[in-house]
Amino acid sequence: MTRLLVTLDGLAYEVELGAVGGDTCQVTVNGEALTVTVPHPEATVIDMEWLIVNGWPYEIGFDAGLQWLKAYDGLHTVEIQDLNQRVARPRSGDGRVKAPIPGLISRVLVAPGESVTAGQPLIILEAMKMENEIRAPFDGVVQAIGVTVGQTVLRNTVLAEVN
Repeated sequence: MTRLLVTLDGLAYEVELGAVGGDTCQVTVNGEALTVTVPHPEATVIDMEWLIVNGWPYEIGFDAGLQWLKAYDGLHTVEIQDLNQRVARPRSGDGRVKAPIPGLISRVLVAPGESVTAGQPLIILEAMKMENEIRAPFDGVVQAIGVTVGQTVLRNTVLAEVN
């Protein structure tokens, strides 16, 4: 079973790809089982135009480097980490970890000077009655935490810096 950590606009999702039968795949996202149908499974990622998730069609597009995807509500940044791989991916980005959505900081899980690994939760951001784990973008050391517990933040507020 393939296990991935997919980060969309800073929000991390644990994805497990299960059995594939023709153009249909069983997928689990953060514990929720989904059936995904790819109408043209032979197409490359950049040639995909839509998917069907649990019977609902979604128009979608990817860039060749899988750095972003386009959906009905605009462009979204994408990072994909293979949780089954044994080798760390090279660093990307400048290390600033930003709030993907407005919300309330409910927990800060690390401190400046602490070593972190890619995908490790740094901060818990509450939004719309849901807790969102804000994770480290790569292996490194926390240089700064820019928020405190109980603070309300806007989208794109710098929450932490990892180098």
